[in-house]
Amino acid sequence: MKTMTYIEAITEGLREEMERDERIFLIGEDIAAYGGVFKATKGLYEKFGPMRVIDSPISENFLIQGAVGASIAGLIPSPEIQFDDFITLAMDAIVEHAAKMRYRSGGMFTCPMVIRCCYGGAVGGGLFHSQANQAWFMHCPGLVVVTPATPYDAKGLLKAAFRGQNPVLYYEHKRLYRTIKGPVPTHDYTVPLGKAAVVREGKHVTVISYALMLHRSLDAAEKLAAEGIDVEVIDLRTLLPYDKETILRSVEKTARAVVVYESSKTMGVGAEIGAMIAEDGFSFLDAPVRRVSPPDAPQEPFAPPLAEAYLPDANRIAEAIRETVAY
Repeated sequence: MKTMTYIEAITEGLREEMERDERIFLIGEDIAAYGGVFKATKGLYEKFGPMRVIDSPISENFLIQGAVGASIAGLIPSPEIQFDDFITLAMDAIVEHAAKMRYRSGGMFTCPMVIRCCYGGAVGGGLFHSQANQAWFMHCPGLVVVTPATPYDAKGLLKAAFRGQNPVLYYEHKRLYRTIKGPVPTHDYTVPLGKAAVVREGKHVTVISYALMLHRSLDAAEKLAAEGIDVEVIDLRTLLPYDKETILRSVEKTARAVVVYESSKTMGVGAEIGAMIAEDGFSFLDAPVRRVSPPDAPQEPFAPPLAEAYLPDANRIAEAIRETVAY
């Protein structure tokens, strides 16, 4: 094991997979000699050269449409979307082509690729560099959507994504890039797609979250432990397909559920998970499923006081948990 930051784990995962499989190539805006806007691809251009680490025009649609063609031809592309705010420009390519290729060809073609996308608030990005649009893509059969919270998972999920046959939308939270460190194995490993992790065991309530909100949920759990409230915390890791079995097993034990997520409340990640619990685990519940999220307003305000108020923090999460336990 060695200690790495979240972004270092991503860079190492990219390097190892490119060494393992020469079909993998990276393409994106300023990812070559410059190393990417957040330096996730730093050093890879020098190691693998201009045929495998490619600077692209500023066109997200071009990035993904070209990647679809390369994938069908037998390569494994990894396009980088600098910010989730701009992924709308590639919606046709992702939803209509990459996600549906296996279906529309009757299984004759697959479309393996790993679309890396930076997202999230809490860095002062304002309205056009802060969005968290994962819920949009949870409506797209054929896609896999992952969003790691730790360096271990960042590397392991990335490596698993490159080894599958489906297009994977790999979401990286920019707030976590250099603020989170953790142990990462030096040997080859993967983290299975579609499997959640119970990262804190408890008996009074289940909190379900991912990425930045997972860390804030863990902070809330520590606060509440001093009050005698024992919180179980689940890291989703994969949003599509998400791990229903792990969630329901935990809710059966605790009889309460709180879903914490970083996007507008209405029709967000928590809405789907709450509906699933109500449908498949209603008999387990002693209290309504509660959602903790930003308000239904664009993410996020640029003014620091408004931005701070926009995202749930540990105090807001803790209060929602108290109310759920007291119901």
